[in-house]
Amino acid sequence: MDYFSTRGRAPRLGFADVLLGGLAPDGGLYLPSVWPTISGAEIAAFAAMPYADVAADVVSRFTGDDIPGDLLLSMCRDAYAGFGHKAVAPLVQSGPNAWILELFHGPTLAFKDLAMQLLARLMDHVLGARGRRATIVGATSGDTGSAAIEAFRGSSKVDVFILFPKGRTSEVQQRQMTTVADENVHAVAIEGSFDDCQALVKALFARDRFRERVAMAAINSINWARIVAQTAYYFSAAAALGAPGRKVSFTVPTGNFGDIFAGHVARRMGLPIDRLVIATNRNDILARTFAEGRYEVRGVVPTESPSMDIQISSNFERLLSEALDHDGAAVTRLMHGLAQSGAFTIPDGAMERIRGEFSADRADEAETAEAMAAAWNRSGYLADPHTAVALAVAGRIPVSDVPMVTLATANPAKFPAAVEEATGVRPPLPAHLRDLFERQERYTVLANDVRALEHHIEARARAATLEA
Repeated sequence: MDYFSTRGRAPRLGFADVLLGGLAPDGGLYLPSVWPTISGAEIAAFAAMPYADVAADVVSRFTGDDIPGDLLLSMCRDAYAGFGHKAVAPLVQSGPNAWILELFHGPTLAFKDLAMQLLARLMDHVLGARGRRATIVGATSGDTGSAAIEAFRGSSKVDVFILFPKGRTSEVQQRQMTTVADENVHAVAIEGSFDDCQALVKALFARDRFRERVAMAAINSINWARIVAQTAYYFSAAAALGAPGRKVSFTVPTGNFGDIFAGHVARRMGLPIDRLVIATNRNDILARTFAEGRYEVRGVVPTESPSMDIQISSNFERLLSEALDHDGAAVTRLMHGLAQSGAFTIPDGAMERIRGEFSADRADEAETAEAMAAAWNRSGYLADPHTAVALAVAGRIPVSDVPMVTLATANPAKFPAAVEEATGVRPPLPAHLRDLFERQERYTVLANDVRALEHHIEARARAATLEA
């Protein structure tokens, strides 16, 4: 199994190199040269398997010979052993042929744990085998950062620098990042939006000397291993609902497009998915793109679902590559247009393909609050604001014989004020986080300046010290 860049000007790599590299040297994102397939009989067997075993099976299709199968299974079992639900990613029925897939039972209460806990183990193994250290630099709109910090804290091989937009995450999200005392963890509040944070990370990857000097690695969903790990829960949920004998649909609250692209990967691998529905909040660039055929960045509006307050959906480039038959030059032209003018128009044929694979809709703040209230009043279910965006969108789709699964991406306790305002109920934090607001915060505030960030990282990264 080897991987190519969406922009077509980077060397092909194996899984371990893609894992450590993250973004391709030409600025593109990696995709596999072929889609591995899982047979109907294998999908049916997933229904009786523990989640960790399903994950190991799915991920193994992408690792080639880089990760031995028995070691991968051990990593998966270890990664999910501490989750707060035995099923790891349980399904809860929410209505007639409607289900909620709870992805928030990990240590930081968000779906990012499902990929990050495994990613940390994979990276530790590869770095150990190569006798290397790495410097992780990631941008977060809230959940990725805390999941990465929790997964990599205390690592002797990895230093973690997480950029988050100052004042634009929930207080719980911020404190999950800023109250971790391990010396290899560095939380950085950037004066700007999540898109600014993400742009800084991409700018650092484009600085070849810096990237090599600090052995820079990525943990955002630009890292292919993140997408692969997330693909597993689509298979697990669909098998539990009768796949492959029965098709299943999914509605996914998404900003950076990684979570729903994992569903696209599952479909490519043979999972019988009927519909993949993109749900966005007021920052609706994806919904507008589907309606207009034009990807156009506008200002980010703060909402009660801050992890989706994004205008540049990095993983959309992977879908563009698919729709353009992996024409690297065409993808590069579109992405350069985005960088120069903040917009590009998708060719008609490619847009037709994309609309054949996905649909998209949005929910504003009032609709999101209404969805939280309706879920509580109807069935006593507390949904966080991100999940509620997806519930609002899914609720507009007529009930059919195909089960509709809405992805619940965060525990409502991460957004207590929004949930309480909508439902009258303030969700409590679980026991291991009850003292979160008593812990001392530790973070650095930096301007939206790539040079200032570069100096900050170089002064603290152990890999840079080794190189020196």
